[in-house]
Amino acid sequence: MSDAQSPVIRYVARRAVPFIQLYALYVLGHGEDGPGGGFQGGVIFASSIVLLALVFGYGAGRKACPERISDFISPLGCLVYASIGLLCLLMGGMFLEYARLAGPDASDHAKHAAHHFGLIGIEAGVMLTVTASMVTLFFEMARPAPDEGGLDE
Repeated sequence: MSDAQSPVIRYVARRAVPFIQLYALYVLGHGEDGPGGGFQGGVIFASSIVLLALVFGYGAGRKACPERISDFISPLGCLVYASIGLLCLLMGGMFLEYARLAGPDASDHAKHAAHHFGLIGIEAGVMLTVTASMVTLFFEMARPAPDEGGLDE
């Protein structure tokens, strides 16, 4: 961390991160009925990690989201997405035909609920992958050069 950096910026950034992440979850949850969804929520969530790295340094940002975590979360999101689609296929429907998740003899209400839960699951998978991808892109592009003397923390 640089000594020349304002303590006000550090204070505000540290306290803003949970609210940014909460807003990302809000955007995820309301993406089914309005603007937003997994992609937008994922980018907003990743921006909170990027904010930490910009304010507190590369090393502190990497501590907030270690490489092994982002490397695990990215394919996990793809797995969630594919699993929901394959489950729809196994239930006798088409890929991502969410209403089939309720079962063959389900009421219209149950099919409607299954559609909503399937869609939220898909969006959550997209959010995981986008968050991990954006964080990885940032840290790969912001990585200090070997001749710069290491990572600032």
